[in-house]
Amino acid sequence: MVMINERAPDFELKAFHENKIKKIDLFNYRDKWVVLFFYPADFSFICPTELGEIANKYEYLKKIGVEVLSISTDTEFSHKAWHETSESIKKIKFPMLADPTGKVSKQYGTYLEEEGVSVRATFIINPEGIIKTFEMHENTIGRSTDELIRKIKALQFLEKNKGLLCPVNWDEGKEALKPDVEIIGKL
Repeated sequence: MVMINERAPDFELKAFHENKIKKIDLFNYRDKWVVLFFYPADFSFICPTELGEIANKYEYLKKIGVEVLSISTDTEFSHKAWHETSESIKKIKFPMLADPTGKVSKQYGTYLEEEGVSVRATFIINPEGIIKTFEMHENTIGRSTDELIRKIKALQFLEKNKGLLCPVNWDEGKEALKPDVEIIGKL
């Protein structure tokens, strides 16, 4: 299992991207913020709602320096077929990575052995390849893309503003905290 502030394990997986089968190496995404977006399965119920919403916000994510890599235990061929048949998935412009052996899902601690799929898990990796946040859900609840973007913005703000803290519900433009013994117990 990976931990916060550890280097994200590098991997190379086949992917369906730009209407082609490609190899994607996480190492090649250094110098960018990366969202690893693990999901259980193609042709399912909640997954197309999540992936469709990320697809809707992908251009914005790229604009703020973020690349998205979605990962499931399906094959790259299944990703292609799903992309061709689902209106939500047709919108996807980011790589859809194939982890049919579950090797990468196991590295990141998201693999459900008895089901042969990943839980819903999101990892935010900074440009140095360090895991800054992750969340995992059981597979019956979808994630919030708005909350993902809020976390990315907070992490990017903190990279530029060392020594500050982002309090509850912090969002771009809101005040950050400067840790000081004088404010303890006064917040």
